[in-house]
Parts: sequence; structure tokens; C-alpha cells
Amino acid sequence: MAKKRPQTKASNARTRERAAGAHEPVPVVGAREPCPCGSGRRYKACHGRAAAHAVTELVHRPFEGLAGECDWVALRELVPAATVRLTLAGGLPDGVPSVTLATVLPMAWPALRREDGSVLLGLQNDTSSGDLSRDLADTLSRALTAEPGSPVAGERVSGDGPRLQDLLDPDAVFAPEVHSGFEFWLPETAGEAASPEVAASLERANSAAIPTAKLAGVDAAYWCETPEKNHLRWVMPHPEEELLDALARLHAADASSLGEGTRLVGSFRAHGLMVPVWDLPVGMGAEECEKPAAEFAERLADALAKDVPLTAGERRARGGLTNRQITLS
Repeated sequence: MAKKRPQTKASNARTRERAAGAHEPVPVVGAREPCPCGSGRRYKACHGRAAAHAVTELVHRPFEGLAGECDWVALRELVPAATVRLTLAGGLPDGVPSVTLATVLPMAWPALRREDGSVLLGLQNDTSSGDLSRDLADTLSRALTAEPGSPVAGERVSGDGPRLQDLLDPDAVFAPEVHSGFEFWLPETAGEAASPEVAASLERANSAAIPTAKLAGVDAAYWCETPEKNHLRWVMPHPEEELLDALARLHAADASSLGEGTRLVGSFRAHGLMVPVWDLPVGMGAEECEKPAAEFAERLADALAKDVPLTAGERRARGGLTNRQITLS
């Protein structure tokens, strides 16, 4: 019979500490960060595991019903640095001059209440449930009442809490502003300097940001520049099966490109929507994409309107497009 290992005073103390805090909420942090409970393990191997198992419902289209759903998806998955002024359904609370959605915030904060009372809400953070809209709404609600000058931590969210669709004005325009860097993090108040931590985070983020631009002539299409080739990634609202049929018709007719040297290389799924991707020549900038993208949008509308069965060639093209699909979320 194995002997029972005696507990030391230190281990007894740790046990009492964990027991005392067993029912206290543990903040949500990055998967690889130390768990805030003090166990010494990474979050994903400690309280993050319980949070992951607590997900009972995965909402595949968390931004459905919001104005600019396709742009919400793009800012969540594609765009390094962008902001959008949000309009609340009930108006702004006293002491909150503005609410701004941001792709990323310094130190990966979920939200920030600035000294002037304005709120920044981060979009590209890890979340604790299967409903990204509910997670963001919870963070936004807490940011609206946070002390000015303080970041807002992530928390596990109740399954019956409000969603973004409950908090935001459905009729307000959703107009992203894409930035070349993250200088929008810096305080706007004259004479108010960024902390050393924020300044260092800003430098790291700027060095990693891929140049990106939003096309003006079509919805939710984003150009980006990489060393070897440029790309156009276009979030589309159409049902997946119908969009695949339409793209297959255009691909089989050699009408799916955006001009010489460009190629439709596939697509991916993100938050319930399809995102076709084109390779572009290095010298093709965002402005050069505007006209061919608008012309492609017209061809796509015609292809979507067709309801005849696909030809053999179109079925082969569809199979090729399907084989090159991946799912991000």
C-alpha cells in the first residue's frame, strides 16, 4: 500500500489559498499567459480549460444583424489597425463622450476607459464563450462604467447577458477607418504622454503591421501588401453555396480575375461568411484595384442571378475552389 505523502506547511498554505479563492472569478487572459489564480500553470492548462469546456453554444455568425457585418468580420480577422466610431442604441451615458471600436489595443487590453471618459473596445482579443457578440457586449458594458484612465480586463460571460445587437444602434453607419499604424492608441489630450509600457507595445505593433487599405468602391474589400505579392481579401454576405456556384461560373469562364497578373486563389470562412482571396502583382496598389473590383462585382451579381445547373466545366471549377477553402472561425 502506497504511503501518503506528508503535506508541508507551504503546500498546506497553497491549498488553503486555492480553497479560499475557489469561488472567486478568475480573469480571462491569453492562453499562454500564467493563470491569474496563482497556480503557476498557463491559463489554457488551468482555469482556461474550464472556460473552454463551459462553451455550450457556438454562434457561427456573431455579427449577424449588425450594420456592416462584413466589415466587422474583416476587422476581426484581416485588418491590423483600424477604428470605427460606434453609436449606442440608448445614447451615450453621462461622462462618456465617445465609444470607438479598435482592432487591437495596447497590451492586448479588451477595452480601455481613457482619462477623458471615452471608451475604446478591442475586437481581436481572445474570448471566453462561443458567442463573440455577447463577450464584446459584456466588455463594452463594463468599460462604460469603469474608472477613467483604466483598462478593462476580460471575464467569463453569463449566457443570458446582452449582445452587441442589443447595445448598438442598428441604423447607424458602420464606417471603418484603416490606419497605417497604431498611433490612435496615444492619448489625444495635449501634454498627456503614453506610459512606457504602451509606448513599447506601440513600437512592437507598428513593426508587425501589414500595410492594408479598404477599397472605396465596393463593400468590405481589403487590399494588403506583402513582400512577395499583394492580396485582395473580400468579405461577402452571400450564402456560401450560392456564392460558390457564382464564383465557379466566373472561374470556368475565365472571368474571376481582377486583371492581368491577378488570380482568384481560393477563399476562407470567417464567422459564418465567405472571404474570396486574390493574388495581385507587387506593383498593384489599392487604387489600381478599384475599377477591376467594381467590374467584378457586376459580373458576380449576374452570376448570382443565374439559377440553371452548373455545367461540367463549372462543376470542376467549383470543386477546385472548394478544395482550397479553409475555415478561420
